[in-house]
Amino acid sequence: MTATERAVELARAAAEAADDRKATQIVAFDVSEQLYITDIFVLCTGANPPQMSAIRDAVEEKLLSLGAKPVRREGEREGRWVLLDYADIVVHIQHSEEREFYGLERLWSDCPTVDLGLG
Repeated sequence: MTATERAVELARAAAEAADDRKATQIVAFDVSEQLYITDIFVLCTGANPPQMSAIRDAVEEKLLSLGAKPVRREGEREGRWVLLDYADIVVHIQHSEEREFYGLERLWSDCPTVDLGLG
């Protein structure tokens, strides 16, 4: 099983919105064969809490324009790791230190990456 077309559409839109706010290290993994709760994890890095908030707002705005609303948000107050769960996709916006420490890329390295269509 692979990620649905809707999940790929949302992942690309989230990545584009994050890229517009200068997020770095944007990558997506098709986790549909490993998890039943979501199809794609989108990971990106923000340099500081204000940038991470701007990335979060841009992702939410872009996905809302596509009819998607988050079913869960976590980590907004700390500003070091924000998780936006859209059921089809989960967007992780992490500060560089958290990204390195938790190493989600290593954890999901068995999964195929999703072409996000970014330059």
